Amino acid sequence: MNKSIPFRLIEQKEGTDNLVIVLPGAGYSTQAPLLYYTTGIFYNKGFDVLHINYSFSRQDLSSLDERELATDVQLVIDTAINGKKYSNLYIVAKSIGTKVLRCLLEHKMFNDANLVWLTPLLQNDDVFHAMHNSENKGLCIFGEKDSHCFIVERFEKLKDNQNLVLKVVEGGNHSLELDEDPIISIDILKSVISDINEF
Repeated sequence: MNKSIPFRLIEQKEGTDNLVIVLPGAGYSTQAPLLYYTTGIFYNKGFDVLHINYSFSRQDLSSLDERELATDVQLVIDTAINGKKYSNLYIVAKSIGTKVLRCLLEHKMFNDANLVWLTPLLQNDDVFHAMHNSENKGLCIFGEKDSHCFIVERFEKLKDNQNLVLKVVEGGNHSLELDEDPIISIDILKSVISDINEF
């Protein structure tokens, strides 16, 4: 990619030691419901919030080099927080953002970060192994009907890792919504945001 990625740092009025980095999905922006309300949760807890606003065309996705993208994202993070010191770090990653997250974890600044994996791409070996071997505390939320990403055998293996809290949204699709029931989808959204709030 090697092009600058837009970002937005939402800062507390007073300084803070807390930062959450939000890595959206390919078609699921930081303004989409899960990430919009997650932003509110963290901001109200006294966190600065860094939105990484990459976007992709279908062509970009087919040739995506996640390591290159993660390098670009790390540059954005370094630029955004230049001169700031954060001792309490969280990363919230949705879908393709979990590919970026697994690369970022190789960076020592994230050794103690708490991680929220939203609809992680379990079909991707690198993402699965990063989760399975992660020493970071993690909250992992899957949609039961997320047919490409929710692989039951791999989900069961993740239970070996005591650092992970695993949740499955019954009937949930890749957006953690029910395809034909907006009202119940709102209840699910509330439940997922509560889980993130308690994590």
